[in-house]
Amino acid sequence: MSESQQPNTAQIHNLQQLIDSGWTSRSVKQEIAANLTAKLAAGAELYPGIVGYEHTVLPELNIALLSGHDLLFLGEKGQAKTRLMRSLIQFLDPVVPYLDLPDAPFHEDPLQPLSQAARRFLAEHSPAETPIAWWPREQRYGERLAPGSKFADLIGEIDPAKLVGGVSMGVEESLHFGMIPRMHRGLFAINELPELDELIQVGLFNLLEERDIQIRGLPLRYDLDVMVLFSANPTTYNRSGKVIPQLKDRIGSLIKTHYPKERDLGIQIMQQEADLDLGGDYPLLVPRFMQEICEEITVQARKSKYVDHASGVSARLSISNYRTLLSSARHRSILLQERPAVPRISDLGHLPTSSLGKIELDMMSGNQMTETQVLESIIAAAIEAVFRQYVTKHGLDVLVEGFAKGIKIEVGDMVPAEQYRTRLGDLPDIWEKAFEVSVSQHPGVQAACAEFVLAGLYAMEKISRSTHHGGSTYQL
Repeated sequence: MSESQQPNTAQIHNLQQLIDSGWTSRSVKQEIAANLTAKLAAGAELYPGIVGYEHTVLPELNIALLSGHDLLFLGEKGQAKTRLMRSLIQFLDPVVPYLDLPDAPFHEDPLQPLSQAARRFLAEHSPAETPIAWWPREQRYGERLAPGSKFADLIGEIDPAKLVGGVSMGVEESLHFGMIPRMHRGLFAINELPELDELIQVGLFNLLEERDIQIRGLPLRYDLDVMVLFSANPTTYNRSGKVIPQLKDRIGSLIKTHYPKERDLGIQIMQQEADLDLGGDYPLLVPRFMQEICEEITVQARKSKYVDHASGVSARLSISNYRTLLSSARHRSILLQERPAVPRISDLGHLPTSSLGKIELDMMSGNQMTETQVLESIIAAAIEAVFRQYVTKHGLDVLVEGFAKGIKIEVGDMVPAEQYRTRLGDLPDIWEKAFEVSVSQHPGVQAACAEFVLAGLYAMEKISRSTHHGGSTYQL
């Protein structure tokens, strides 16, 4: 039954009314496949907010969903694995009916009940006496982080309190069901699969293949209807012994994620996720090259020989750094009453607050640099990479000649933008002709362009730089 064929839930309160409406049961995987098919046929946008996966990850994911597979999302941190798993609730029906019984341990399918409690109730009551409620799709998704999870948390356990109360150990009423059984007719995701206790991995064998669970060897079988989702890092997933081979064999599809393959895609993600409101009295004007540098820092970190590539460098590095960059510009805008707020190179000096901890050093590389020194080298490499795309060899030589005359230029994150024009007055007019960085005549943008050029020349070792609290001085 498609979303457009959903029954009128306001008029269905008991099982007889549900039967009369023509509603039919289907598994959660059938439900997802049918709704995905309808959305694909209608040309609907399927994964809003997911950027850069249109021709790689998403087609494979769609095929896996149409195949009715349990899924493993394999990729390094910050590659939207959890977001993709959570996005799958869109393919569930808006609501599904369930037996509204106080003693039922699951959201029971009214036409295919699992528990002994539900079956007893149906045997003793007519359909008109059987209450029905509706379960919204937003509640049909469960998630758990593998580290620290216990068998009782995910699968279930015998409840000692019930045994003390006189309940027999061999019956359903003696059990406390874990999170996965309670997501019967829904989706359940386990993040960081390789960190899942081996006992629980064994407990998932039957769930993934036979769709049932076993608790303490009790002769109880539940034909659970759950789509199980996993996420994992390639390094730990492929490490021998971390994930039991039989469990790997039972996972239907492996979906490999990746970092943005183009810098522009990374910038798009960065802007989308930063979501920092800088309107009102202090609007923001961000030069394109500052966005490119911010994303290029993450790109260079992923290439750096000093960074642990097994750990990866998350897109969160770009997002956090971009927020810091914008906030530093806004801080200056508030204090100096300059509008709009324009980020510049000197604002990058605040990036250690948002970067350290997101970059893990490779301790096997023989590197003697500190984390801060590694970050500074990465930022310099990012500035140079972007700068080379803007500069021409002719313009570079002309600018260096200006510094040969002994010119010194001091910049800083708290230097008013209007002062840059004065401080750059000794340089020839060729400055603006040699670098087509920005056509804006706004003082803040011009100050940002000036710092970009100076930092680029320094990164290419054409001029020197001395740093001090709150600023830098450039000279030959």
